Amino acid sequence: MKKSIALLIISFFLVLSCKQVKKEDNNVKNLPRVAIAGLGIESSTFSPAQSHEEAFHARIGDSIFGKYPFFAEGSEIRKRADWVPTLLGKALPGGITTREAYESMVDKTLKMLKENGPYDGLFFDIHGAMSVVGLQDAEGDLIKRIREVVGPDVLISTSMDLHGNVSETLAEQSDLITCYRMAPHEDALESKARAITNLLDRLENGKGKPKYKAWIPVPILLPGEKTSTRIEPGKSLYAKIPAIEKQEGVIDAAIWIGYAWADEPRNHAVVMVTGDNKEQVTQGAEALANAFWDVRNEFEFVAPVATFDESLKKALNSKKHPFIISDMGDNPTAGGAGDVTWTLRELLSRPEFKTSKGPSLIYASIPGPKLIQEALKVGVGGKVSAMAGAEVDDRFAPPLKLTGTVTAIKEGDRDAEVEVVVQIGSIQVIVTNKRKPYHYKADFTDLDLNPEETDIVVVKIGYLVPELYNMRGDWIMALTPGGVDQDLERLGYKHIKRPMFPLDKDMETPDLSARLIKASDKLN
Repeated sequence: MKKSIALLIISFFLVLSCKQVKKEDNNVKNLPRVAIAGLGIESSTFSPAQSHEEAFHARIGDSIFGKYPFFAEGSEIRKRADWVPTLLGKALPGGITTREAYESMVDKTLKMLKENGPYDGLFFDIHGAMSVVGLQDAEGDLIKRIREVVGPDVLISTSMDLHGNVSETLAEQSDLITCYRMAPHEDALESKARAITNLLDRLENGKGKPKYKAWIPVPILLPGEKTSTRIEPGKSLYAKIPAIEKQEGVIDAAIWIGYAWADEPRNHAVVMVTGDNKEQVTQGAEALANAFWDVRNEFEFVAPVATFDESLKKALNSKKHPFIISDMGDNPTAGGAGDVTWTLRELLSRPEFKTSKGPSLIYASIPGPKLIQEALKVGVGGKVSAMAGAEVDDRFAPPLKLTGTVTAIKEGDRDAEVEVVVQIGSIQVIVTNKRKPYHYKADFTDLDLNPEETDIVVVKIGYLVPELYNMRGDWIMALTPGGVDQDLERLGYKHIKRPMFPLDKDMETPDLSARLIKASDKLN
């Protein structure tokens, strides 16, 4: 009898356990399956540089989660879906991407998507300004090829930089789409999280693809240095977005400035609004597009701008330190080769910096693999004399022979690989094995440099990122030569759509009415 009761109790708990397991299995099955994929780079087609696959530092599979803090184990977003990360490649801005690199990364992405499907959704994380040898619309090509694998019914949410380009193809194949609302991009992670949340919400509430996508190409092409949201009119223009987004029937609203240093038909500004209320979506898009057009003549550089000679003269006469000079023309954060020696040559020729008693100046930075090799041999305190710079872009000045004392060596940086500081007179030149932009105080202090106590800091950058901006005593942007020349009129565009403001200053007011883009499953 006791044995029978015991068996009955065991059977009861076994059934209960099985039901619990089945319930948990059902919960897992009920989670949407969402893939993650994307390639991101700003590619200047006016630079002789080319970007190869290793520049993208591609993350594969679960390593992608480490790119986003909102994907941390146990986070709300992580728990809301069965995530299938494939390949995510993000590169420093640079020259045009080689076709071999692009095809290799795309093939790997498509292979993983095929092996791990089917999917309910896909988070498409791109920049939007990738140019590829032989292609006119790289991101449009990429999303079309992804669609061929995952199918038209999968909900794709695209996250972009506001300096990206939205072709009609990208607008068609994306179901949800958004971009940053700040430049500098202090809201980058917030924007990506918004793209993911919009995707998950539409999957969970069963509404799926939005009923309407309004796309308005705006014939304006301006550099980021003139469209920062720190100042007007960019500040007020982007401040109009939240009110439109909050309207009933609107999912997201976005303004893309576009990318000025590539020569393709898609390079221009765009406004997009998505949602289920046709009137709100179209009116919201048209309001933003017209607001953008109305302030087109008000965009100015985010900081004072001058020739390099004028910039240096102002810096030498200033009592505000550090005085930061942006060496804009070869800015690697916008797609410059990063190795133009023109500005450094000008500095080294100046008598003020010939001795160690001259004004202190940090130059960040110049690639010089040959000098790096010599520095590693002699070590800190040793003397070096080797060529640096202009191995990629020698159009404006030749390679320079740098002769000085090694004051610091650092190995292991992801981008630079090896960094060396060479003291030449009163100038401390940062030489790298590969190009690297210098954004943060730690970029300098890790090399035993103190930018806050330095008279002049010259950085290959355009508008200053927050840490440098907050550090500045004063700041000017120098109109120097390079692959991201700020004088757009002398770049020589051949393929962008014309007329285009400000290249065609007296152009007539364009048609800024909303164009309703077909849903991705209604294209055929």
